[in-house]
Amino acid sequence: MPAKSKAQQKAAGAALSAKRGDTKVSELKGASKGMYDSMSESELEELADTDREDLPDKKSDD
Repeated sequence: MPAKSKAQQKAAGAALSAKRGDTKVSELKGASKGMYDSMSESELEELADTDREDLPDKKSDD
């Protein structure tokens, strides 16, 4: 599943970095912390790998 916004893609990248041990888990905040706890590395990879070019900054509430 691709990311729906740049914010979601960025949060997934931060969570993925922590999953891989490149970033301390204690440095995660907000959505990235929730993603770290609830998603697998492969799920995070899929979100973080989304091309940002055509994504909105934030997901609309539609």
